[in-house]
Amino acid sequence: MKILVVGSGGREHALAWKLSQSPKAEAIYVAPGNGGTAHGLRNVSNIDIDVGNFPALVEFATKNDIDLVVPGPEAPLVDGIEGYFRKVGIPCFGPSKEAARMEGSKAFSKDFMQRHNIPTAEYRNFTAYEEAKAYLEKVNHNVVIKASGLAAGKGVIIPTSKEEALAALEEMMVGKEFGAAGDEVVIEEFLEGDELSILTFSDGYTIVSLPPAQDHKRIFDGDQGPNTGGMGCYAPTRIAPKSVIDEVHKTILQPTVDGMRREGYPFKGMLFTGLMMTKNGPKVLEYNVRFGDPETQTVLPLISEDTDFAEVLLAAANGYLDGVKIKINPTFAATVVAAAGGYPGSYAKGKEINLYPVQEDTYVFHAGTSLKDGKIYSSGGRVIASSATAETLGDAVGKAYEGMGSIYFEDMFYRKDIAYRAFKQVASIEAMTYAGAGVSVDTGNALVQRIKNAVRSTKTPGTDAEIGGFGGLYDLKAAGYEDALLVAGIDGVGTKLKIACALNKHHSVGIDLVAMSVNDLLAQGAASLLFLDYYSTSKLDVEKAAEFIEGVAEGCKQANCALVGGETAEMPGMYAPGDYDAAGCAIGAVGRENLLPKLKDMVEGDALVGVASNGVHSNGYSLIRKIVERHNLDWNSPAPWNNSTTIGEEFLIPTRIYVRPLLKLSNEGLIKGMAHITGGGLTENIPRMLPDHLTAEVEVSTWPLSPLYKWLKKAGNVASSEFGRTWNTGLGFVLVVSAVEQVRVLDMLKAEGETAYVVGKLAARGSSEGCVLKDLHSWDLAMC
Repeated sequence: MKILVVGSGGREHALAWKLSQSPKAEAIYVAPGNGGTAHGLRNVSNIDIDVGNFPALVEFATKNDIDLVVPGPEAPLVDGIEGYFRKVGIPCFGPSKEAARMEGSKAFSKDFMQRHNIPTAEYRNFTAYEEAKAYLEKVNHNVVIKASGLAAGKGVIIPTSKEEALAALEEMMVGKEFGAAGDEVVIEEFLEGDELSILTFSDGYTIVSLPPAQDHKRIFDGDQGPNTGGMGCYAPTRIAPKSVIDEVHKTILQPTVDGMRREGYPFKGMLFTGLMMTKNGPKVLEYNVRFGDPETQTVLPLISEDTDFAEVLLAAANGYLDGVKIKINPTFAATVVAAAGGYPGSYAKGKEINLYPVQEDTYVFHAGTSLKDGKIYSSGGRVIASSATAETLGDAVGKAYEGMGSIYFEDMFYRKDIAYRAFKQVASIEAMTYAGAGVSVDTGNALVQRIKNAVRSTKTPGTDAEIGGFGGLYDLKAAGYEDALLVAGIDGVGTKLKIACALNKHHSVGIDLVAMSVNDLLAQGAASLLFLDYYSTSKLDVEKAAEFIEGVAEGCKQANCALVGGETAEMPGMYAPGDYDAAGCAIGAVGRENLLPKLKDMVEGDALVGVASNGVHSNGYSLIRKIVERHNLDWNSPAPWNNSTTIGEEFLIPTRIYVRPLLKLSNEGLIKGMAHITGGGLTENIPRMLPDHLTAEVEVSTWPLSPLYKWLKKAGNVASSEFGRTWNTGLGFVLVVSAVEQVRVLDMLKAEGETAYVVGKLAARGSSEGCVLKDLHSWDLAMC
């Protein structure tokens, strides 16, 4: 295999070094390379072609039968180098020009994150200086100002005051400190926490990440002074155990790669994701579309020599990354960068570099160097680096600094505190807290305060609807009950919560939680009196939980019951990051004479009245998600049956609560039985209210099939029998009423704002079926 590496920095030296270990690497060319790639590596040589001269690079590659191209820097990728080689049929380990916009335009990447619900800082994009200035003047939180375009790793300003922020903005947009890169700026919320870098191989579908690393951007010890391209690095970081990496993969990396593919620019190559580990979980700072520097010099030595690195890059470029193995050594690595005096400001070049032997597992990677007359000279700001691996982080850092002792050039400068944050974390590990284990009592208390008003708004006669005590009380006499039966029901929302989490909209599923239980109580003729909820998650997000519980309170008000208590459980590691589950318990009461169903009163010929649903309510969502996935749609896609809204918004319409209208009919003695049509659809729920000698004959052509249901049936190729026992098909309740009262019942329901139909009748049971769906062909005709 012949390989062309494009670039001249420390990253490219490390790439050439690792590729040279491949038994398949016949020859490795580096364009233009540096002093380190000019000699000393097996089968590696430099070619004098600039990284931006794509025609010359393509000509060289075709003439020399290059099998794989590996661009190192961001500029050629953003300028579309991948497309030049794709046109001549040479695989390129790097993204297309369209995919490289994720680094080429910070405004583009921030908008992408917003579209795909990828956690990141709040932000605004600006192309007009005056608008950006006005925004800065009114915000009260600390900010980060980023040049949207490429600025050689220096276009990020972290001001410490409003005055400094305004000055930086003017220098960027008016003074053109970063040239055209500052024509558009991103002003985003300053996030607090530890930074983390993850390098991820991707073939557009499969992703494999290298150990998480932590870069040191500031020029001076203690993270002081201006930003640089990176003064050192270590990996793996202690702030990213496997559980955190799993969360990042699920909530950030895989959604990013999936989102890019679905938007038409699949990502092949190395996705570098800069993260901030905030108190609310990992959030994306930025994407890069190539190997990082000095992260590459740090993590590549951790890849086992049993892994064929050249084959990994070729597999990612050709779309079969899942066909190769990447083995990581269980060790630590550290890198220390030596810079020219004066960097990142003006600095001298042409300083002779003296190099001496280094110990085992220590590597010297050249960056800004050149080879002339057999001697190495400095040619850049970040000149050269020492990297080392060891069994412990402390030993790796120590060996890296020992390696730095083997390097000398005039006015060289390097930080003396690489990995200091990791050592501070170890020093403080003994002071453990419940919050440190992932459970925050303070966050739970904040949630209680946030939802108190919503809970109070559900107060009804008989209860105070307060939370924070050991239990909720209800006074039956104060509510007017003398001789009543208590009825209890418990339910959940099911996988409809997946859609709520995907769209970050949680109010309506709170209503669903109440609806599922109070409608079940209603089927027994019971009025709901009080409600309790249970909300559990891996890490409590106050805003998300509050929105959900405020939805619960809204459902309680619709059902005329009081929310008297609940439980919020924070259980780290129990749920996937960002997910939660919920259950609700409703307690109701019914007078003995009004208890349903009235089995002895039911006779052949009684009418079945169907009361319309709001949609699918809260059942069958596992099948719905499969159907949507089969058609390569997402929840933000326009609904195929209603282009004025999205699929997610349609399926988040809450379950209808029928308590007020149906209780009125039940209390007047007009209803003999009620079936809440939930899981199991018509065929499973209607028999639950019938005596053994009667069956329900349901004419499915008597009510219209909505466009949503037509699409589900057709898109899922769902058989009619399966259709009728999976969803409510448009009916939230089915009532048994006397045939002579059916018109009166329909009129009363209409007056209450409900849509209802006579959908069948009761007949003698001739078989074991308690519900027979007739006229099923009408469902198939409705789709035509």
